[in-house]
Amino acid sequence: MHLDDFVRGRIIDRLECGHTQLEVSDELGIAQSVISRLWQRFQDDGNVTRRYSTGYPRITTPNEDRYLAVTAKRNRRSTASDLSRQLSSATGKTISRQTMYRRLGQIGLCARRPVRCVPLTATHCRLRLAWTREEALWTPQQWTCVMLSDESRFSLQSDSRRTFIWRVPGTRYHQENIIERHRYGGAGVLVWGGIFLGSRTDLHVQIGTMTSQIYRDVILEQHMLRIERMLTSVPSFMPSTENTPLV
Repeated sequence: MHLDDFVRGRIIDRLECGHTQLEVSDELGIAQSVISRLWQRFQDDGNVTRRYSTGYPRITTPNEDRYLAVTAKRNRRSTASDLSRQLSSATGKTISRQTMYRRLGQIGLCARRPVRCVPLTATHCRLRLAWTREEALWTPQQWTCVMLSDESRFSLQSDSRRTFIWRVPGTRYHQENIIERHRYGGAGVLVWGGIFLGSRTDLHVQIGTMTSQIYRDVILEQHMLRIERMLTSVPSFMPSTENTPLV
């Protein structure tokens, strides 16, 4: 309970005049335990002014905090233990993992899983940007003429998701926060599917390698042509295959 200096003075004045702590408590509506602690402090040092605690002294300096921030941004896959060891090596000061998390959290760096994506060349990026800008203002009627299809391969070899990086909220898709992984290493299963406005194709599961002959005989003839017949009312129907994963 917070008491200002005037109320503290009233309490001490009444106690010095012979009133009991219980009487002062009833009169002023203050808990007897509060009055007892205030009276004990007055007996010890004669002071009733509120004491302000400075808390536990900060273990790192502003320069050391900046060092941690720069180090974490330069190597975003460093663990808290790695950063603690680097700080100890540079300054001779050792801090706990919990302190490390707090310091980085204070500047907005949080441990998050990086985004996975396939490696993209400059040509990939340029073509995707051009395609996006071209179709950005399309109407729903124009999109009814397009079917997007693609295939994705699911590998039996796991890609560990236990790696964390240090990043600021809202920067998930920044280049430095993305880990590129090829999806075609090891054994796996290939699936193909397509979507168009209001519907989708059946999902085709391909066991083994997708050859040009299989793509022609199965994907084009069994799936694409059937969809095209369904959309005979749309004369400008245009299938489009994007070189990007379904998931």
